[in-house]
Amino acid sequence: MIDLAVANDQETFQRMREPLAERGISVQHVPVRERVVPLGADAPWSPAEYDVGFVYPGRLMEGGVADALLEVPWLNDHETVLTSRNKAEVLARLERTNLPVPESVYVSNEVSESDLTTVFERFEPPVVVKPNSTTRGAGVAKAHDLDSFLGICDYLSLVHDYRATGDKSFLVQEYLPEAVDYRVMVLEGEYVGAVERTLPEAAATRGQWKHNVHRGATATGVDLPKPLRDLAESVAGELEIPFLGVDLLVSGDRVVVNETNARPTIDDETKYEPGFYDRLAEAIRSRAE
Repeated sequence: MIDLAVANDQETFQRMREPLAERGISVQHVPVRERVVPLGADAPWSPAEYDVGFVYPGRLMEGGVADALLEVPWLNDHETVLTSRNKAEVLARLERTNLPVPESVYVSNEVSESDLTTVFERFEPPVVVKPNSTTRGAGVAKAHDLDSFLGICDYLSLVHDYRATGDKSFLVQEYLPEAVDYRVMVLEGEYVGAVERTLPEAAATRGQWKHNVHRGATATGVDLPKPLRDLAESVAGELEIPFLGVDLLVSGDRVVVNETNARPTIDDETKYEPGFYDRLAEAIRSRAE
């Protein structure tokens, strides 16, 4: 039996526990955040307890502590999580290999108001303003006019100072109205499932537009067309990330890679291709060897 350390939230842990146990992998939840962790002989984990880790913790400081105490290889390691977290780096890499991405401008604060005005004028309003290192849609805003845009940028200058990494950057992107939002899962370079994320009608009527599940969107399993499957596989291959969520926006005949997630939530098994857990178990087993 292989012992797998999972630092993801309880939802992912609970969903994967039984299917992987049936395949010879014991899934153990290793919570690394919002707790007290002694670093001496009474540390909560030891290197002998686990054979492999699932994905590196998202909070990099806590991840470093867990990594030092666990001493395990990860399915998605520190480098892959850090790459995916840097949204601008991902878009730049993909654009350079001719993979479709939204029109985007990277802003590393502080910059002048005139520079920000020039950025805004590159786009047809509204524009999307997105902190470069954020997750779950936190801090993402839409600006319909220049004054609103400058106000959002002022706000980001005040609050989005990630001192651990020195990141005060954000993205300004085109807004794609009525786009269909897909989260596509790729494991070891192969498509393993996809969901379409939609807002409840009442939420859309109130003016909500972000499709993050953590903000109330619904994820429904879909049979994704092959061209979109191939695109997601190309993204994972370019970034060299073993287990990756690829977010695609489809607007009319246009498809763009909006962002990626190297710490994706495990969804219901019915939303994946047959054999998903067999593939996942094999990937985990290969890291433990």
